[in-house]
Amino acid sequence: MIQTKVGEFMRRALTSVCVLLSGLCALPAQTEYKAEFDVVSIKPSPPPTGRAFRVGCDGGPGSKDPGLYNCVNMSLSNLVTMAYKISYYQLSAPDWAGTMFEIHARVPEGATKDDLPRMIQHMLSDRFKLAVHHETRDLQKYDLVVAKNGPKFQEAAPLPPPKEEAAAAEPPKSPKPSSGPLLKMAADGFPDLDKGRAGMGVMNGRARLQNPEMTMKLLASQLASQMASPVTDATGLTGKYDISLHWVTNMGLFGPRTAGPDGPPAPPDEEAGPTLIQALQDQLGLRLQPAKGPVDFIVVDHAEKTPSEN
Repeated sequence: MIQTKVGEFMRRALTSVCVLLSGLCALPAQTEYKAEFDVVSIKPSPPPTGRAFRVGCDGGPGSKDPGLYNCVNMSLSNLVTMAYKISYYQLSAPDWAGTMFEIHARVPEGATKDDLPRMIQHMLSDRFKLAVHHETRDLQKYDLVVAKNGPKFQEAAPLPPPKEEAAAAEPPKSPKPSSGPLLKMAADGFPDLDKGRAGMGVMNGRARLQNPEMTMKLLASQLASQMASPVTDATGLTGKYDISLHWVTNMGLFGPRTAGPDGPPAPPDEEAGPTLIQALQDQLGLRLQPAKGPVDFIVVDHAEKTPSEN
């Protein structure tokens, strides 16, 4: 009899524990959210005026404004590369995918940076009816290597210590609004960039890239964007270096001009100055060694030119 009562007590106790555990297990489900924006507003960007303008996104998870995600002058191609975390040369999209939009989205509470690409994917699927598939293609690749006579650049100089007293005595000045293009040409006929600061400028088919603390891995990544092909760092140089490079380019505002939808970039005007390949060797003592190999592509099967209404 005692054993029976003990057994019944244990059964009830276990049942209570299971109920409690079930409730606890259900708690995460109550706070879960779908990987999608709460509200999204998409509008066509204003037509360009011929003056400099900003392209990009800010806000969202991990920023000072985690609840809002804003994009200006972003094309469908831009958004797809962000959503699937690929480079532009890994995307096959229709020509009209360069049309630009402004996007203002409310981010659900608790979203993380890792959720953001899936949220953009859902937005593209919902509002543009985007459909894509993965495809492996053999693509021209390059290895960034040191040329025969060695590198022609120096290691990065140590940064000077911050002047705390001077900074405290002089309040920061607000930048003056620009009344024209942000870039101007230097005496050598290439974009003029602020000395000692990292940046890249392209103007009138001429480009300048500089970074006083650049790694070879970062340089390879930026060269990949210009070459529209994967570039792997094979220099063996592991430090940070003072890099400055200028060349004539076939890159427009939204990417390389091509001979066809998937054709090679159109060659630049050789009389205007050095090509990127020439500039790498002459100015930096580096070269791009051609190779071929499989690359994962995102192919756009379908997308609406006009997103559904807000």
